[in-house]
This record gives sequence, C-alpha cells and structure tokens, in this order.
Amino acid sequence: MVLLRQLEITSFSFVFIISTILFVSCSAKTYPVDHEQLSEDERIVIRFSHVVGEDTPKGLASRRFAELVEERTDGYVEVQVFPNSFLYKDGEELDALLDGDVQMIAPATSKVSSIVPEWQVMDLPFAFDSELEAKEYISSPAGEVLKKKLEQKGMYYLSYWDNGFKQMTNKHHSLQDPKDFKDVTFRIMESELLEEQFKLLGANSQVETFDQVFSVLEKGHVQAQENTFSNIVNKNIHSVQDYMTVSNHGYLGYLVIMNADFWEDLPDEVQMIILDVLEEVTEWQAELAKQVNQDKYKTLVDCNCMKIHQLSETEKKQWEEALNPLYDTYIERFGAEYIEYIPKLKQ
Repeated sequence: MVLLRQLEITSFSFVFIISTILFVSCSAKTYPVDHEQLSEDERIVIRFSHVVGEDTPKGLASRRFAELVEERTDGYVEVQVFPNSFLYKDGEELDALLDGDVQMIAPATSKVSSIVPEWQVMDLPFAFDSELEAKEYISSPAGEVLKKKLEQKGMYYLSYWDNGFKQMTNKHHSLQDPKDFKDVTFRIMESELLEEQFKLLGANSQVETFDQVFSVLEKGHVQAQENTFSNIVNKNIHSVQDYMTVSNHGYLGYLVIMNADFWEDLPDEVQMIILDVLEEVTEWQAELAKQVNQDKYKTLVDCNCMKIHQLSETEKKQWEEALNPLYDTYIERFGAEYIEYIPKLKQ
C-alpha cells in the first residue's frame, strides 16, 4: 500500500509539473504564430492613402509594398491602401497624416511645399535631365536638410518614388513658343513656384486637386494642364485635350512619408522590415515608372487623338530663357544653398 501511495503521488506531481510548464508557455505568448488570426486591435495597421489610380506607378508600388510587408511580418503588420482619393483628396491628405487619421501617404513634392516651402526646388523648370539626377539631389546634403524639415513638421521621410517628366497639354493650339502660352488657363498643383512659372509665360493658373483634373478640363473651366504620360492616360485627359507638347520641363516625384509619432512608436524590428521592403520596392518602382510612361506615350501616339509636338533643342532653350527668373525668385526666398546641389548647377 505504501508503494502504491508513493506511485500515485509521483504520478500526480509529474502531471502537475507538465501542466504548469504548458500553462506558463501558453501565457508567455502575446499573440499566436498565425498573425492573420489577430484582431485589428492586436495587429499593427497602417492606412496608406494616395490620390492616383491603382494602375499608375505609385498605385502599383503601394500595393506591392503592402503585400510584401504583410508577407514578411506573417500578417502582424497590415498595410491598407486607399487609392484614387478614396479617403482624402490631395489637398486634404497632409492634414490627415499630421492628425493621425492615416499613417502613410506619398504626395508629390509640390504638395508638401505648403508646409515646407523649400521643397519647391523640385518644381524648378528643367532642373533635372533624368530620374537619376532627381534622386541624386534627394540624396545630396540639400536633400537631407529638406528631409529633416519634414520631420520637424511631424512627417518622417521613408523613400522617394518616380513618376516621370511632365508634358504640356491644352485644348486650343500647340504650345511651341513661349508666346503660345498667353492667356491660356492651366490647372496646377498647389505651389507658388508653379503659379509663377505660368505667369512668366503669360498664362493663367488655377489650383485643382488631381481627382478634379478631368472634370475641370471637360467643362472648360481650364484649357490646359501639365502631367506625366501615365497620369494623362490614367485620368483619360487625352480625351478632352487636343494638343500635347513633349517638353520634359518638370520632374514629378513622390515623397513616401509616415506620421513621425507613429513611426517612432513602431517596434525596431517592424521599422527594419518596412525600410527593407521600401528599398526593394523603390528600385522596382523606378523601373516600372519608366516602362509605364513609355507604354502610355505609345498609347497617346497610337490613339491619334492629340496632335503631339516634340520640343526641339532651340525651342527648349527659348522656354528655359523665359523661365530662368524662377531660379532667382527661389534664391531670394529660400537661399542659394538649395539649388547649388542641382546636378547641372554643381561646380
């Protein structure tokens, strides 16, 4: 009986120890391995808002970014992408980011100039001859200072995405000589420099959000606009414009930014994954932007819906001469140090 009693005690102790180990192991887990089973409160959710279509370079890159982040965090981080101004128009998304209503946006550099006006350096006409030059500037000491200025305003810089070079379109006549711009009204993004650009050419300008471009052109509220090949086709702008000048006069790129407080609160390992994914997606997006713009240019040529004029070298020099005063204007307002790092102006 004594031996039987000892065996019962030993068995009970073994079961108790095993149960305790299992309980402690389960209690130590903060979330299950299959993160996709977590509720929204348990996951990290990043709301990523942008204003262009899903099939544009930015739209495709944002979707790829979301997929890779979710995949590499096993669903613990979910990036919810809202394209086409679904949540906020381009005049609203900066406020939404700063208020924490969304955590991530990718606005054109012109858009952030309402908060950090020095970013208008990217709007200077004929400042860059290639996408690589634009990225070289972003990585320069001047670019680093501009990034810091974003952070001081509550925005954390993550990356820079390409869209391509802007072209001029209008309803009534071909734009070849600077005199051709006189009294034509252009839709522009919010940027004092862009407003002055068209003023120097004798044209008028009207600020409109990207989602309204087609509407204001169709209704005749404005007669002209400037944009990349991909945006022209994506918004069906070519159906309400009769002329296009391939001018490559301005570069359109996007700042991928996050709410600074939200970024700081992310775990280090999540920050590392986001940065690694963005580095990969940014490289992929640059090649994609080139290809998409080439394809959309071919679409515009093949549709025979607009008369297309390629700016000649002589005409380009005339445009540059007419617009050169913008560089002096920028220097007067913000200082020469920001334009000294533009590749073609570097000594």
